[in-house]
Amino acid sequence: MDIANNNTKNNVIKINNKYILLKKIGSGSFGSIYLGENVRTKEKVAVKMESIKDCAKLLKNESTVYQYLQSSCAKMVGLPQVKWFGKDDARYYMVINLLGESLQSVKNRVYVFSLISTLQVGIQIICLLKSIHDCGLIHRDIKPENFLLGIGDKAKQLHIIDFGFCKPFLKEYNPLKKTNALIGSLMYASVCTHMCFEQSRRDDLESLGYMLLYFLTGSLEWQHCQSSMEVLQMKESIANSGEVPPILSKYFKIVKQLSFEERPDYNKLIELFSKEIEEEQKKKVAS
Repeated sequence: MDIANNNTKNNVIKINNKYILLKKIGSGSFGSIYLGENVRTKEKVAVKMESIKDCAKLLKNESTVYQYLQSSCAKMVGLPQVKWFGKDDARYYMVINLLGESLQSVKNRVYVFSLISTLQVGIQIICLLKSIHDCGLIHRDIKPENFLLGIGDKAKQLHIIDFGFCKPFLKEYNPLKKTNALIGSLMYASVCTHMCFEQSRRDDLESLGYMLLYFLTGSLEWQHCQSSMEVLQMKESIANSGEVPPILSKYFKIVKQLSFEERPDYNKLIELFSKEIEEEQKKKVAS
């Protein structure tokens, strides 16, 4: 069955006889993302595609995760809504509500975030991760490209996307069990991920720490390094590095001390950031 119909006269591709593709707006680990439109309501949407020949089937996994989270975490904010998922002989398709720019796009414009903005981002993402973890899942690909701002009245709300590498977190996993390769992004992967050990909730939070450091300082010392071993060595000493702002040093020390099965104290991390924001705001008022 061919779900994607190509109207050669107008050069318009229609998905499921309901959505038309307007232009390509991005790509990811799964394939391509297009700006689309519901031909009936004129609502703008995002259409993600993946070749059916791709044995990884990341888009199919992502769609399953979204649907599970939507049913299990009904009150969770910051989760895209899946409007339709299907396939034809060539591709898988997933249609979700259209979101705004990614944190990476924002970073490209402003280069560095203020400490307050960085910590506010951190609090929102910790809340998102808490909801996902409490539903028994870990994301495993925390990076700026996977956090998008909303649009309209949700312009300040962060949304987490790209669940292709997401998997259930099971306490009975052996923390010393090896994976076949590094899963996620080399730049933001946790120390254990570099060593190809099974991931848990602490690894998502450690990756968040590297991301916040990137926003606050503008760059990471290993970001142009291609050697996983060299990046690993730099990350192992990050908590005690004089280059890291004290608040993030505290964060890293807390997160890196977590055991494989231990449930992170999300409220403690949020409180840590909230108090720092209050102190920074007091300094601004005093000056």
